[in-house]
Amino acid sequence: MANNPYVNKVIYGSETLIDLTGDDVTRSDVLAGIKFHLPSGEDTEGTCTYDADTSDATATAAEILDTKTAYKNGSRLVGSMPNRGAVTLEIDNLSSKSIQNGYHDGSGTAAIKSSEAAKIIPGNIKDGIQILGVTGSYTGEGVTAQTKSVTPYTTAQEILPDQGYDYLAEVDIAAIAYVETDNAAGGKTATIGTVAPS
Repeated sequence: MANNPYVNKVIYGSETLIDLTGDDVTRSDVLAGIKFHLPSGEDTEGTCTYDADTSDATATAAEILDTKTAYKNGSRLVGSMPNRGAVTLEIDNLSSKSIQNGYHDGSGTAAIKSSEAAKIIPGNIKDGIQILGVTGSYTGEGVTAQTKSVTPYTTAQEILPDQGYDYLAEVDIAAIAYVETDNAAGGKTATIGTVAPS
């Protein structure tokens, strides 16, 4: 057995005061600059700097939260990813909504705007059709249609259902008026169209 100049076990009478022989600590287990004894009894210093091999790290500053720091290949990275926290997304039409890049804390929500959601009720949806989990019950009851006859005028006109009707089921448009009358010069005067009543 090799001669060991260090004392690694002390027995006083029948009492063991110090026993390093069962220790398994190494220099790399102890912080750099901290003095301690090896199992052999040798006094030494730790070499651990809490460093790590980051050669396979793939993170970029844009993937690290804003102001947070990390190390990659011996270089210090300062994050630039914005912290969005709890983001609320309100949907009020059928267009797609953009989601901002950044960190979201998971407590955000996306929902249909309340004024729009209030319209999604069975009575507003055709019977048997389901929209966003709501099955329609509307079958057309209570709707009154109107059939209307219209005389064309020489000016534009807007054709709408009369009060008490919901929509126009049919619009009958008369032929454009055409009248020929004799005139004082011995010819015919052709009158086309009707002037709208004032």
